[in-house]
This record gives sequence, C-alpha cells and structure tokens, in this order.
Amino acid sequence: VLVLSAYLLVMAHSATSTASIPAALALVALLAMAKKLSLSYRRVIFLVGACGLAAVTVVAFAGLLDFILGAFGKDSTLTGRTYLWEQGWDAAQQAPILGVGYAAYWVQGFAEAERLWNEFYITTRSGFHFHNTYIEALVELGYVGATLMSLIIVRTLWGHISALIFRTWQAESVILAGVMVLLFIRSFVEIDTFNPYIMGSFLLYYSYFKLVRVPVARPRWAAANLAEPETARG
Repeated sequence: VLVLSAYLLVMAHSATSTASIPAALALVALLAMAKKLSLSYRRVIFLVGACGLAAVTVVAFAGLLDFILGAFGKDSTLTGRTYLWEQGWDAAQQAPILGVGYAAYWVQGFAEAERLWNEFYITTRSGFHFHNTYIEALVELGYVGATLMSLIIVRTLWGHISALIFRTWQAESVILAGVMVLLFIRSFVEIDTFNPYIMGSFLLYYSYFKLVRVPVARPRWAAANLAEPETARG
C-alpha cells in the first residue's frame, strides 16, 4: 500500500501534495516518538520545530520556492493561482461583510464566473474555485464567514497539537494532528474543507468535535424503601 501510494503521488505531479504529505508524515512520526518523552521535553521539541518551520518558510520565500516549483514544471504563479487569488480578493470587496452567498459565485450565468471559466478554458463551466480556502470563504461568506472558518481550522490544529505537548499523550491526537497539518498546508492552495460531502470537510469537523469533552451521565440511584408494608387490618 505504501509503495502504491508513493507511486501515485509521484505520478500525480502535484507540488502541493508532494510538499504537504511528507510534512504531515514527519510530524506524525515526531509526535509518535514524543510518547517516550516527558512534558518538558515535548515543549522543547515543539519550540525547536516551530523555529525550524519559520526558517523553512523564510528560505522558501527567499527563492527556494521557485526552484521546487520548477522541478514540477510550475512557475511562481502556481499555475495561475496567484491571478485567481487577485480576482477573488477583488470579488470579495463587492460584498465584504457577508459575501455573495454560499455556493453563489460559481454559478452558470453569473458574469464574473463565466469570465474566469472562459479565461481558464473550463468548458464544462463548473467544478472551479479560487484555489484558496480563505479567499473562497471571503468571497462567498464575507469577513464573517472567513473569520469563523479560519478560527475552526486554527483551533482544531492547535487543540490536537497542544493536547500532546501539554497534556497526556494519546495516539488519537497524533493522527488527527497530522491530518490537520495536512489540511492546513493545503488550505492555502486548495479547497479541501469548504464544500460538503467531501473527505476533507468530514475530517476537519470530526477532528474539531473530538476536542469536545462529552460529559458522562451517571445514573442516580434512589434509596430503596426496605420497610415492610403494613398488613391490612380488617
């Protein structure tokens, strides 16, 4: 299964998947090994990892990103994504508070959607988006919806990572933290958690509600009346 998965990943020629999946797997491996460490050591590893992530981000924006994209035959526009993001930002300014409505932008007959479909040669005039979860939410749901969506993603990601760093180690949080890192990375270039009936949306809200502690209802036992009933007097 692992060999087949790796083969399909290579054949997909997807820079996003090739970058995000190893990062998520590396995090899962690191968090799994953290089981043997005390809480203080886990916090140290978290700080080192956060600093390393910041350094990688700086290096990527310093020019390494273009090299990586070039290896996959892509340019710095991310196959037209930057243009889409610009168009999405402009569209969001038309209804900045609540947006144009959920799933109300990419509709046949809507002038702006028709224009973008035509520019990107989408002959089916469907199945297209801004390739950024936050811009998509901003256009359709405005600043209110985009803020709520962002809070859910960040809260879920931090909830599972912090559970491993500051509380008792649990295998469930290791897996869900890896899932959330994968979804978080992809959220900047794909739409995995915004549409209904797709795996990404299910995984996001499943991970979110796993953070909720469900109170265990304990039955209340009433004291039994052990007194003998009085016999009827005739």
